[in-house]
Amino acid sequence: MFKLPFNVTSESLKMEFMQTPYSQLLGIAVALAVVGMATAYLYYSKKPKGCLNPEKFIEFKLVKKTQISPNTARFRFALPTPTSVLGLPVGKYVKCRGKDSEGQEVIRPYTPITLDSDVGYFELVVKMYPSGRMSHHFREMREGDYLPVKGPVGSFTYKPGQVRAFGMLAGGSGITPMFQLIRAILENPKDKTNVHLIYANVSVEDILLKEEFDSFARNFPNRFKVYYVLEKPPTAWNGGTGFISKEMIQTHCPAPAPDIQILRCGPPAMNKAMAAHLNALGYTSDMQFEF
Repeated sequence: MFKLPFNVTSESLKMEFMQTPYSQLLGIAVALAVVGMATAYLYYSKKPKGCLNPEKFIEFKLVKKTQISPNTARFRFALPTPTSVLGLPVGKYVKCRGKDSEGQEVIRPYTPITLDSDVGYFELVVKMYPSGRMSHHFREMREGDYLPVKGPVGSFTYKPGQVRAFGMLAGGSGITPMFQLIRAILENPKDKTNVHLIYANVSVEDILLKEEFDSFARNFPNRFKVYYVLEKPPTAWNGGTGFISKEMIQTHCPAPAPDIQILRCGPPAMNKAMAAHLNALGYTSDMQFEF
């Protein structure tokens, strides 16, 4: 137990405090306040404020457009400063505004493939369909143009370790929310979540971000598995053929359990078929989520 020196009593300390000039006490209070504010500044300066606004659209400049397949491009947008972050929580998406071929306003949801660890910019991978209204806008965009963006949006939330493993069923451009989550998991050394991805497309050329997924599989062999499914596979093909089946899900996704979750994102017909497969395999509604 702490003891006061033999010649100092609690009463004497009290008297000494009471006799301290008011100006000196005020100085001490001000000093403490300054220290507190400095500490708060240092704390919050380490967490830059995001650039998004959930209530209104903010315009971001397109600084790089890279064609990665005949109908898909990677769009990089600059943030206000080189150290700015978008401010998009993992699992959320943004809404983008543009004009279709008739000049009518159109708004569509997109999930950036970047995280807040990517400072100064964010990126979208967009598949541009021939008759897509927002596809027309992105197809016409040139470097230097601005894109109005609003967010964050979405009901999915993620924190490291919330499940033991994810199974992911993606089709076409529905891969982007999966990619965002996979990156967040694998790039966090404290996150031990396992990921099993089944990714369906028409042909090899349609597989978006394939180099990145193959790199994840090589670098994290015990935590990430990917299984590609093609409707029109090449002659030499060791992946799946046709559409994602119940058997593929049984083989390549974690079995039903309270600590796993199956995510799905793709065209409406695919999402409906995947929900039927999952229900038939015994995955409860709590074990499923559709982006």
